Amino acid sequence: MAQHSQLEPERYALESQIRECYGRCAYTHKTHEKMAERLHTRHKRGKWANIILSSLITGGAVSVVFAEGSAWEEYAGYATAFLSVLSLIFNAYLKDLDPGALAQRHREAGSDIWNIREAYLSLITDILDQGSDLAALRERRDGLQAALHKIYHAAPHTDGKAYGKAQDALKNNEDLTFTEHEIDVMLPASLRRSGRK
Repeated sequence: MAQHSQLEPERYALESQIRECYGRCAYTHKTHEKMAERLHTRHKRGKWANIILSSLITGGAVSVVFAEGSAWEEYAGYATAFLSVLSLIFNAYLKDLDPGALAQRHREAGSDIWNIREAYLSLITDILDQGSDLAALRERRDGLQAALHKIYHAAPHTDGKAYGKAQDALKNNEDLTFTEHEIDVMLPASLRRSGRK
């Protein structure tokens, strides 16, 4: 394993940049995972709410039929009409937002970002090999950056809540900046700078 202090300045600068890119990818990947989890939960709750509303509407309609001529018939009719309108609004809301499809898009973006994250990890390993060509390493870095840009351009937006959950999951309180220790915690032991002598 190359010693940190023995890395030439250009190689060290490149490694530092790629470590930062790796950290950002780790956060973005986890944020998309958390966003997908939250949307999936919302989708499941929406399905259950729809089932409950449908059951109440069906129960109200049956009550109207069997309560014909009683005082209950009028109340059941109003309640059923109200629940029907509520169900229509709720279904229109779910159709427009479609949290299930959006959750899938977040999963796909997370998967694509995971692949780039792992490529950055491989690049860090190759940078530490003193015999590797710096020009070729920079070319790989530029290729990864272009690929990541395409992924980010097509990826759905995340929010602060998902990012906060990603922070908790990665045990970090920094906002897109990483100390040596924080990146070391995310890297395998063999690639940690703190383990080099």
